[in-house]
Amino acid sequence: MLLATIAGLIVTIWTFGATGFADIVAVARRLGLGGFLLFCAWSLGTFVLLGAAWLAAAPGERTARIGRFTWARMLREAVSDLLPFSQLGGIVVAARSLTVAGIPTPRVYGSLVVDLTTEMAAQLVYTLFGLALMASLLIGDGTAVSLRPAILGGTAIMVVIILFFFVAQRSALDLTGRIGERFIPGSQVALSDIRAELARIYLRRDRVAIAFGFNLAAWVASGLGGWLALHLMGARISLWDVLSLESLIFTLRSVAFFIPGALGVQEVAYALTAPLFGLPPESALALSLAKRARDVAIGLPTLLCWQFAEARQIAARAGGR
Repeated sequence: MLLATIAGLIVTIWTFGATGFADIVAVARRLGLGGFLLFCAWSLGTFVLLGAAWLAAAPGERTARIGRFTWARMLREAVSDLLPFSQLGGIVVAARSLTVAGIPTPRVYGSLVVDLTTEMAAQLVYTLFGLALMASLLIGDGTAVSLRPAILGGTAIMVVIILFFFVAQRSALDLTGRIGERFIPGSQVALSDIRAELARIYLRRDRVAIAFGFNLAAWVASGLGGWLALHLMGARISLWDVLSLESLIFTLRSVAFFIPGALGVQEVAYALTAPLFGLPPESALALSLAKRARDVAIGLPTLLCWQFAEARQIAARAGGR
């Protein structure tokens, strides 16, 4: 993971340098402090949608707990984006935050699997929607021809990953449990209880559908956030083009799930694909830079609060001995 992080950082620096770092910063500065805070606020609203999706996948939990589930989703993204862990590390830490809050462990892990499943299904729908919007580019003979293998290949890999997860949920659950026990002692419980909870949740098809709907809304909201940032930076690009571009970026990021924060992958993807939609590379990389800054602005305080809470729990356990 450390080597992947270093390699991603090198690729990011090279991409910014090749495009022109000064030009990228000049575009990004148009966002301004007020625009950046608005962009962060929009992202926080997206986290509420993600928290609602996870909550919907946990029948039996009160609606008032949406704040707790939203916090868990923020923690999951912060760990995945800012620490040298894969996406799985963020998932384990997020699950841990809910179990510590007193939510039954089988319910946490069962709802986690359902939430991941509906999130992947929603991403697949969003990706296919984006591909449909750019179908004329992919079947034509323009500049998209050279990128068509990467675009379609990345989409195919994502579909395979999603289908594999659909049919191997029990194995994925076992793997998550073993990793959780290794890095966070005490997080593993009887898997039979988790499987029973998972089966019970899937019987609530209405809740599964609601979780899917919230996750799909979150994907679209993330795309709209990209359009908002570009609009505030003065870029002239249609909403539909941004949604198509963002669906493609999200797909490539998902394929590179083993690289922390998709460092380097996101930047190269923006630089290569943005011109297909008439967006200059420096504007696309300014958006990527704004996203990285947002991840730090939201994720760093989240990680600090998490560490503070963990330290308090350790101190409380030590004091009770």
